[in-house]
Amino acid sequence: MMPLMLFAAGFGKRMGPLTADRPKPLVPVAGRALIDHALAVADEAGIRHIVVNLHYRGDQIVTHLAGRAGLQFSDERAMILETGGGLRHALPLLGPGPVLTLNTDAVWTGANPLSQLMAAWNPDVMDGLLLLLPAQRATGHAGHADFTLSGAGRIGRGRGGEDHVYLGAQILKTDGLHDVAEDVFSLNRLWDRMIAAERAFGLVHDGGWCDVGSPAGITLAEQMLGGDQ
Repeated sequence: MMPLMLFAAGFGKRMGPLTADRPKPLVPVAGRALIDHALAVADEAGIRHIVVNLHYRGDQIVTHLAGRAGLQFSDERAMILETGGGLRHALPLLGPGPVLTLNTDAVWTGANPLSQLMAAWNPDVMDGLLLLLPAQRATGHAGHADFTLSGAGRIGRGRGGEDHVYLGAQILKTDGLHDVAEDVFSLNRLWDRMIAAERAFGLVHDGGWCDVGSPAGITLAEQMLGGDQ
């Protein structure tokens, strides 16, 4: 079973006063904290090796998750490292080989996102497999689509396929992280290299997803969960 990295280090600025006294992963949605929604996804997929990164009010996350087995923390409280730098910083805890990653600011319905990724993963042709939805089906998402998706399942930037939104769940080979000189960098650096090598793939989620990056997203997420779309 692959290890899982939960991204939980962000400031949650779009949440406004809701994150003045707590980190975004502890904001409640439908009666439980966002990070507990993410952990429920991991539990359902049978994942037992989980690393959570920490920065803004990280002590509260440690306290909230105290006593949970199979959990380790990657401490970024001295300096937030973004997604790429954060994942690389956590590799001593995650170990070698491909890893799953999951953002903690969304909720899901339908098929388990991590199980879908693991079932479709083919390391012979893939360096990365990202879970996507067509832009018009991505609840709560603001802004442009992230990738195009070709008929062969490869992702790209710009034209060449239907516009899709990245849902914050993926499998990645991590070797390329060591080639980046900077300490702080985005996983976009790694994705663009994989795209250029034609080894970056996308998978459409079989279910619903809602971005909970703002207070409005909480209402949308609770409506989606209530309808179990």
